[in-house]
Formats: sequence, C-alpha cells, structure tokens
Amino acid sequence: MLRQTVSNSSRAVSSAVRAASRRTITARTPIIQTQLQAARAIAPQRATTRWYSSEPAKEGETTKTNGDEKPAANENGNGNAQESELDALKKKLEAKDAEARDWKDKYLRSVADFRNLQERTAREMKAARDFAIQKFAKDLVDTVDNFDRALTMVPEEKLNAKEKNEHVQDLVNLYEGLRMTESIMLETLKKHGLERFDPINEKFNPNEHEATFMAPMPDKEHNSVFHTQQKGFKLNGRVLRPSKVGVVKNQ
Repeated sequence: MLRQTVSNSSRAVSSAVRAASRRTITARTPIIQTQLQAARAIAPQRATTRWYSSEPAKEGETTKTNGDEKPAANENGNGNAQESELDALKKKLEAKDAEARDWKDKYLRSVADFRNLQERTAREMKAARDFAIQKFAKDLVDTVDNFDRALTMVPEEKLNAKEKNEHVQDLVNLYEGLRMTESIMLETLKKHGLERFDPINEKFNPNEHEATFMAPMPDKEHNSVFHTQQKGFKLNGRVLRPSKVGVVKNQ
C-alpha cells in the first residue's frame, strides 16, 4: 500500500515537471526565433563590410581588408607590362604591313609579267601569220621576175607598129597574154601581203636597195636611183628581197 502511494506520487511529480518544461519551451520559442532572425539579418552585413584606406598604397606595402592582407598593385609594373604589350602589337602590325606590301609588289609584278607575255604572244602570233608564206614567197618571186623579163624582151617598135603581119600580131597577142597573167599574179600576191616595188628616181635607201653600180649623171640628183636592174619585193611591209639598182654619184 505504501509502495503504491509512493509510486503514484512520483508519477504525479514527473507529469507536473514535464508539463512545466513544455510550457516554458513553448513560451520561449517566439523569443528564440526572433533572435535567430535578427542574427541572420546582421550576419551578411558584417560579412560584406570592408574598410579601405583613402591613400594609395605604396610599392611593396600591403592593404588590409577585414584582417586579410593583400599586396598593393605596382603601378610601374603594370605600366611597363602595358607598354611592352603595346610594343609587341606595334611590331606585329609592322610585320603584317611589310608582308602585305611584299605580296602587293609580287602581285603587281605578276600582273605586269602576264600582260607583257600576252602582248609578246600576240606579236609573235601576228608575225607567224604575216610571214608564214615567207619561204614560199621567196621561191615565187623568181617566177614573177621571169614574167617581167619576158615582157621586156619584146621590142616596142613591133608593139607600136601600125601595120602588123601575122607573125607580129601573134607576138603582140602573146605579149598581152603574158602581161595580163603577170598583172593577175601580182594582184593575187598583193592580197597575201607580197608586193613588188620599183625604186626608180627615188633616193637610195640601203635598207631597201642594193647598189650594183654607181655613175655620175649631172642632170640627176646625187645618191638617187636612175636604173633598176632587178625589182624588189616586200612581204607585209618587211623587205623580202632588196631591189638591185644603179645609183647616181656626182660628188
């Protein structure tokens, strides 16, 4: 009986103590929460607060920020680094400019060489076309000379005779046929650039004429052509064969 009474009393005391502690914790909870909120609001401000010096840091000194020491910036060092970097960029730019000028010079030279090549090729092609028949023309001029010799062998008195017998008329007809054949041949050769020239009464030109003999003639100008022994030929303006002439020499 006594034990049960004591047990009941201890249970009652324990219940009373637990209830009292719960009421105390419940009453203090809003206060604790308020304090925690205030601490959380103040903590970031303290973490971000820094104190700086208004004077510039000297070379070799350190700056303090909330107890942390940092080396001061070296103004001369930064300036030298920037200057060296700027010099390097300038040198690089100059090198690129020199390279660009070199390539431009090479390009202009290549264009000039190509244009010279085009012009030279055009001249060579034109010369090849103009003088392709040069060898053939040299062999052909002898035939033209034979026509000229044949025509000069006919006496003028027979050609101009008023009374012409059968034989003379045949000779005149042959002469006219040779003359017409020579004329047609010369016209055909002229279409291909081959022309015959006779320098009679012209001033002697050593580039076009070949003097076979010289003779004094008071009635003619000195160094002029008075006789044509063989007519010359030109192919597209170039002398294919010089004419053989007699030249006046009065001095």
